[in-house]
Amino acid sequence: MGDLFSLRGKVAIVTGSLGLIGKNHCHALLEAGADLIVTDINHEQCKAFAGELSVQYRDSRIISQGADITLPAEVEMLRDLALHEFSRIDVLVNNAAINDKFEDPAALFEQSKFENYPLDLWNKSMTVNVTAMFLCSQIIGKVMADSGKGSIINVASTYGLVAPNQDLYIDAEGIQKFYKTPAYPVTKGAVISFTRFLAAYWGEKGVRVNTLTPGGVENNQDEFFINEYSKRTPLKRMARPTDYKGALVFLASDASAYMTGANLVVDGGFTIW
Repeated sequence: MGDLFSLRGKVAIVTGSLGLIGKNHCHALLEAGADLIVTDINHEQCKAFAGELSVQYRDSRIISQGADITLPAEVEMLRDLALHEFSRIDVLVNNAAINDKFEDPAALFEQSKFENYPLDLWNKSMTVNVTAMFLCSQIIGKVMADSGKGSIINVASTYGLVAPNQDLYIDAEGIQKFYKTPAYPVTKGAVISFTRFLAAYWGEKGVRVNTLTPGGVENNQDEFFINEYSKRTPLKRMARPTDYKGALVFLASDASAYMTGANLVVDGGFTIW
C-alpha cells in the first residue's frame, strides 16, 4: 500500500507555492518522496522557501523559480527549467489563485456589492484563477501528454460548488461587513469544468486530471466569521492548513490511478447542506 502512495522518482510543480495551502502542498509532495519545483510570483521568496524545504527534505531535489504564470513565456520558462533539471514532469498542481483585495477599506462595503463590483477586479481574477491554470495545463501538461503519463490537480473551492452565503459576513452586531464578490466563485466553478474537459481530452494520453475542492481554512479571520462558518460545517470547525495533504498525495500518486475527471471534495461536510 505504501508504494501506491509513494511519489519517489516523480517530479512535481506547485503553482502558488508560497500561499498558506500551497506551502502545505509542497510539504505533502516532499513527504511522499517527490522532487519539487517551487513557483510563485516572487522569485526571491520562492528561493528562500525552497532553501528551507531543502534542509528538511534532504532526500528530494528542490528547485525554485519565480514566474508570472499569466504570461505564456514565463510558463514556458518554468517548463524548460523543469526539463533541464529533471528531464521529466509527473505532477502539476494548479494551486495559484487570488481573492479580491480592495485598496480602500472604507469603500469595501459599497464596492463589494454586485451592483458596484469593479470590472478590473473581475478581469484580474479571471486572468489569475482561470487563464493561468489554462496556460500551465497547456504548456506543462503537454509534456505529460507527450510522455504518456502524469497527474494534473486543479485546486477549486467549495464556492465552485455552492453560492457564497452572505450571512457569513455579518458580524456579531448584525452589521454586513462586506459581500463575497462574484469573481472567486465563478472562477472556481470554471476550474471544475476545465478539469472535466481536460480529463476527457487527454484521457487516452495517460494524463489524469482531477479537482481538489478544499473548504475554508482558518487563518486569522474575524472571530464572528470563524464561528459562523464552523456552525455551518458538520465537523464544527474550519480546516487546518494541513487537512489537504493526504488528498493531494492521493490524487498525485498511483493510489488514484483509475481516477480522472473527478472532484475530490474535502470540506468538513460544508457543502452537504
